Amino acid sequence: MSNNLRVIIPVAGAGTRLRPHTFSMPKPLIPVAGKPMLAHVLDPLIELTPVEVCLVIGHLGEQIQEYIDSSYDFKATYVKQEELLGLGYAVYLALKKLEPGPVLVCLGDTIARTDFMSFIEAGENVIGLQKVLDPRRFGVAVINDNKITEFEEKPQHPRSDLAIIGLYYFHDSAILLSQLEKLVDLDKRTDGEIQLTDALEYMIQMGESFTPYEVNGWYDCGKVETVLQTNRQLLKDFASFRDYPGSVIIPPVFIANTAVIEESVVGPYVSISDGAVIKRSIIKDSIVFNGASVRQSTLESSLIGERAAVKGTFRRLNIGESSGFGDLKVKN
Repeated sequence: MSNNLRVIIPVAGAGTRLRPHTFSMPKPLIPVAGKPMLAHVLDPLIELTPVEVCLVIGHLGEQIQEYIDSSYDFKATYVKQEELLGLGYAVYLALKKLEPGPVLVCLGDTIARTDFMSFIEAGENVIGLQKVLDPRRFGVAVINDNKITEFEEKPQHPRSDLAIIGLYYFHDSAILLSQLEKLVDLDKRTDGEIQLTDALEYMIQMGESFTPYEVNGWYDCGKVETVLQTNRQLLKDFASFRDYPGSVIIPPVFIANTAVIEESVVGPYVSISDGAVIKRSIIKDSIVFNGASVRQSTLESSLIGERAAVKGTFRRLNIGESSGFGDLKVKN
């Protein structure tokens, strides 16, 4: 493995499908299975000992920078993306900032579970893939003789069911940058954006070889439903809790040590963050953010935002950060 690997993580998106939470918190910091989704992306990469991690920030990017600087000791570089012109444009901005060499690109809101060392050693250029039921929603890779021969961006008539999951390795970032520069200079857009798949297609045309790599697990965090699905999957590996006398805990769950649980039933598939208070409630298949309070409630498939206060009887909620107007009370 090269000792000058760099990592690019685009995290500039506004996360509109996760509002109201993303009004006050960038999407990559939303907690999933006990820690921010960005931590699930970053932590497996530490063993690769990258010389630099470049985060392309935008909406509430100062929170991401504060989190990284306080939680990790690798060299971190931050690039501000003023215009949301697609993944290709985000990677282009990062590559202009970095020294040329091998680079790994990982999306900040998509969690891949795989052997990353094997991934970057699989070929000169490696693309993470997974089979999907509806390829029309994704960029897909067409494969012949164990090589990727073509990329298609959200094809209406896909010739492959292997979706590109947002994990890429390039042995020479200068080659990728040259093709992205071509797209930017020509202002060539697909669906209104500078697409990374268009640059990859150019690289194939110039003779670059791409190796397909199917990952073990791929978890999307783009909207409430998929965040909860990801939480369910990851809790199988990241569950953690202690006994709470007078309460019933049904694994798998993650309950932070500073959380307060009284006279409640929690689980299965629940994550409760630091400082949260749960009293006389029943909660399953939900995520409760830092400092939130849930009292005398029945919750399922819910996201309860930072410092939100819930009191009443509910089935499903998606409530953002408290705005200072007191407890939310709803009666059936």
